[in-house]
Formats: sequence, C-alpha cells, structure tokens
Amino acid sequence: AERRAMIRAAALRKAMAPPLFQSSPAVMASNPHSVLSIIHFHQYRLRAGSPVAALSSVAAALSPVARSELAAEKDFFSMENGRTFSSTALVVVSFYKFADLTDFVEMRQPLKELCQKLRVSGGIILAPEGINGSICGTPEAVHNVLESIQADKRLANLRHTESPAGPEDESIHHGHTEKSPLGAGEDAPFRWNHVRVKLKNEVVPLGVPSVSPAKIVGKYVKPKDWNSLVQKPGTVVVDVRNTYEIRIGKFKGAVNPQTTSFREFPLWVEHHLLTQESKQNRVSSPCHLEISPSAAGSSVADFITPPCYPPRRVAMYCTGGIRCEKATSFLMSKGFKEVYHLEGGILKYLEEIPLTESLWEGECFVFDKRVSVGHGLKQGTYQLCYACKKPISDEDMKSPEWEEGVSCPYCFFTKSHEEKERARARQVQFELWGMIGGIGKGRRPVFHGDNTLLGQ
Repeated sequence: AERRAMIRAAALRKAMAPPLFQSSPAVMASNPHSVLSIIHFHQYRLRAGSPVAALSSVAAALSPVARSELAAEKDFFSMENGRTFSSTALVVVSFYKFADLTDFVEMRQPLKELCQKLRVSGGIILAPEGINGSICGTPEAVHNVLESIQADKRLANLRHTESPAGPEDESIHHGHTEKSPLGAGEDAPFRWNHVRVKLKNEVVPLGVPSVSPAKIVGKYVKPKDWNSLVQKPGTVVVDVRNTYEIRIGKFKGAVNPQTTSFREFPLWVEHHLLTQESKQNRVSSPCHLEISPSAAGSSVADFITPPCYPPRRVAMYCTGGIRCEKATSFLMSKGFKEVYHLEGGILKYLEEIPLTESLWEGECFVFDKRVSVGHGLKQGTYQLCYACKKPISDEDMKSPEWEEGVSCPYCFFTKSHEEKERARARQVQFELWGMIGGIGKGRRPVFHGDNTLLGQ
C-alpha cells in the first residue's frame, strides 16, 4: 500500500506540471506523433472523454503547421453520449490463407505502409506458409487493404469474417481508452494509426515443418451442413483450441484435447487418436461412437475402444478456421482419410446458424477486446484477466484470488509475489493516466534544442 501511494503521489506531481504543449510548439509541429501524444495527455488530465476538447485547448498554442495537423484529427472524432466514436462506423475483419509465400519478407513493408496510410489498425502475420491477420478500420479502408492483399493471385479468395467494432474497439482504435490497461500497450489488438506486421516461421505454430496446408487439407464443411456431419455415428468431433478457450464454450459432445498451446496437438494425436497397431497399418476399422454430454471434456481414449483406432471420421473446429485447417493437414499426413473441418470456424457458425438449431454451448472466446461472443456474434459476458489474458466471468471476479490487473482464480497461484507487485504498479499507472508507462509509451522521444527531453 505504501508503494502504491508513492507511485500515485509521483504521478500526481507530474500531472500538475505545466502542460507539455507549452514547452515547444515549434518542435511538436515537426513531429505528428508528439502532437497526438499531447492531445491524449490533455484528454486524460481533463477527463474530457474525447480528444475534441483537448484539440480546442491546445490549438491556440501551436504553430500553423501543427494546427493543420490537428484540423485533420478533429474531423476524425465526434462525440455521442459522452463516448468517443469515429465519424464512420468501424469494422473488425479477421482473415487468413495458406499459400507458398517465398517472398513474405519483401511483402511486409508495403503492407504496413498501406495500413498506416488508410488508418487501419491491428495485427498481421506473414510466413512462408501464408498470411493471418485481424484488422480494424472504416469499411472502405479495411476492404482496400483486403483488395490489395488479394491482388496477389496466391492470396486470392482470402477466408475472412467481418463484424462491427464495439465501442471498446473503437476507443482503442482511436488511441484513447480508460477501460483497459492494454489500451495503449503493445498487446492491444487495435490501436489508432498502429498496425503490427510481423514475420514468423508459421502463421499458426504447430512445430511440424513437414505439414503444408497449402498442398493438402481436409474437406471444408459449411456451417449449414455441420450439424448433420457431427451427429453421424462414427464421427469424432475434436476442438483444436486451447483449454482456456474451451472452458467458456464448445460444441456439444466435442473432445477437449486439454492442450495449452497448438504445438501440443501433434503429441495428443499420437497418444490418443493413434495406437501402435494403427501407426503400423494405417487402417481404420468401422466403429460406432456415442458421446454423452458428460464426456465432452474427456479424452477420446475414454470412450473409443482400441479396435476403432484411428476413428473412421474426424471433424475438427476452431475459432476462425485457421488452426483446424492446419490440423486437418497434419492428420492427413498421418494417414487419416476422412478428415473434415468447419469452414469459417465457430464465428461463421454462430453468425449463420439460428440459436434454435445450434449445437453450440456457451460463448466463443475471441482474441480482441470483445473477449467473447455468442450467437449472432453478439457481445459476450466474459471479461479478460490482464495478468494472464484468460477469460473470466462475473462469478470469477467474486473470488478472493481476483484483483483487477493483477490476478484471477486461474493465474493467482502461478504468479510470484514480484510479478504481482509489478502488475499492481502498472494498474496504478493505468488508473491515474488511462495508459501504461505514461504519455510517451511507444512514441519516439522529442527533445529541446539543448538536448533535454520535451516537457522537462
């Protein structure tokens, strides 16, 4: 408590210092990023709820060049019921495609510059095996980015899902939010004028270099045909997501491999879908599989007798389709013949299938600020523990292990005392400033002529 009080006192002393924009308008005018930092800083000091008030406050102190910069920003914001929104509704689009991209390194910079030019935020991964991303922006801007990507014939017909951005995504996209400690941090999925285009060895890490989804995958199943497939006798339904995702929602009767990362999936297949005999013969014998709801979280070995190995028919699913598509490629490399995966993943199923016909139970975890969604892709009820990035319910937050920004029942006993203290310090910063690390987080420092830091 004493340490938190000291941090809070230091932050308050800093907040009472003269506004940074008074230090050197000329210097700020030459650096658009510093102008925006001043806007966001002033916004938090005044708790204005929108940059509009901050823009009006600082405009008179800036040079004509800086004022023109601000004028462009001012047109981008509007005020409604005390909340900040873009003048145009935003959308969130998740997309991917497996393809042989030998020039993936050269693709990075042009794609990043295009997103920055169009004010598209989010994260994109490029790898030799393809592309995977989730971006946020105006419909026109996002579609322009997708068109540019698909201009490459190898990436034509991207598999993608689109949904409206919620108020939280919009607030983060514009670079100012008081709802999430990650709002101004590197882990925030949608930050204004910020897109991460990363180079990786795999778009989804499986750890098996020989697997190539660009060459062979299982059979796609449309959401409308999914129910009939998974209800056929002999079909084993496998959820290829991680345990913390499955914890809040799954398809009825699906097998939970109990993995903590996708890299563990191949080992689970070897131990549970293949026996020594089937590894040698690669021949599957017919079997009838009956799964009760109580067995949904069990290992497949608990209710398939050895003569049925490997299962005659395997149907897999994941959030958006990318992990299960790669998983089907792995299973086919192991000799499985009938392998299916849900096209568009759970999100497409929830979007298209009415609740009255659905086999989905619970909510679907998503890797953005919505945290979870339900049928019709409506906002779910879960929140995120910012200590472990796992979903938590209202009931979880009643636990004595819950401390906002520090721990939850799922990570309390895995965090050391030092880790919790650091988390508490970050949470204090967030509560005071609305961001982590101060107004310069992620910005290039701006200096006076005498080489002292701007604002000192």
